[in-house]
Formats: sequence, structure tokens, C-alpha cells
Amino acid sequence: MTPQYWQRATEELSRGDPVLKRLIQCFAEEKLISRGCAFMTLARSIVGQQISVKAADSVWQKIMRTTPELTPFFILGCEDELLRSCGLSRQKVAYLRDLAEYFTRTSQPEQSWNGLSDQQLISELTKIKGIGRWTAEMFLIFHMQRPDVLPVDDIGLQRAISRYYNDNQPLDKKAITTIAMPWKPWRTVATWYLWRALDPLPVEY
Repeated sequence: MTPQYWQRATEELSRGDPVLKRLIQCFAEEKLISRGCAFMTLARSIVGQQISVKAADSVWQKIMRTTPELTPFFILGCEDELLRSCGLSRQKVAYLRDLAEYFTRTSQPEQSWNGLSDQQLISELTKIKGIGRWTAEMFLIFHMQRPDVLPVDDIGLQRAISRYYNDNQPLDKKAITTIAMPWKPWRTVATWYLWRALDPLPVEY
């Protein structure tokens, strides 16, 4: 499922930013897609923490081949060794179990999430062990499809903005936020295209 606002966002970003206009033209046939499952999106975000897009995709594919069905109940019932054999660290296995416990003890959490602001939802999600602000922001982007998320702690976004806006020189978070201000209220869309320009595979969670 692609956000309904995507077409409008790309048109407005293209009018206001020549760099984004070029990137949007390069990847015109590709768009942000939601997988439609909150647990799977959060689980995949945990798997992707602190590793490259390519490495995260490799680990995730191993998990998909190894597990018959990735559900909270399966995660709680399987042995650590099974998940470890897919390339997960002990810490990430523990994080997945805490996530699974949250979903088994919280009945239909998404019903309450829809009414929360971005910051309120980040605060709720970061109560779960292993989910920090970055992981919560990935969830806002890829599952909730909120239109104006700027994950300034994301290394990929930092690299892309450095490459396309500062001659490959590093920028601090304040400078990144300033560069991204004209992208409001579509910073999610701008972020996605900058990610796409940086990696051979589309970023997915």
C-alpha cells in the first residue's frame, strides 16, 4: 500500500528542491510501500538496527526461510538458537522476544496508535525494550506512513544529505534539520528518495 499523499508530495518537493526533483525523476516508478503488519515492521526494524540495508535484508531472508510463520507467539515459543542461526545477535533475539510479549499482552494496539501524534507514538513504542527513537521512526515511516518524519539519527540519511547537499562533507543534526525544513510537510518522502539514491536496494521495513 502506497500513501495517498505520495503524488502530491513528489510534485511539491520537485518544485521546491532541484536535488529532490532529479532523484524523484530517477526513481519515478518506485514508492514507499507498507507491509501492512505492525509486528513484522517492528521486528524487521529491530533486525536492521546498526547494520547495512544489504546485511539486514540478508538476515531477514534467512529468518523468513527458517521460520514457518513469524508471529509473536512463534517468537515466544521458539529456541534462541533458531533465531541466532539466522544471524541475529543475542541482544536482538531478546529485543524480538520483548516485542512479542508486548503484542501478546496488548490487545490490538494499533487502534489507539492512530489517534496519537508522531511524538506520542514514539514515546509509546520506546517503552518496548530494544526500540529506540530510530526504530520508532522507521515504524512511523513504513507502517503508519506518517508524511513528515525526519530521522536525523539515521546514518543513511546523514550520508545522503552530505553527498547531495554538502559536497560529501559531514553535517551535524542541526544542519540536517535546517536543510530539511523546506521539505515540510513531506520530509518522509524526501527521506525515502534520499535513501533510494544511496542504496542499490529500496529501504523496506
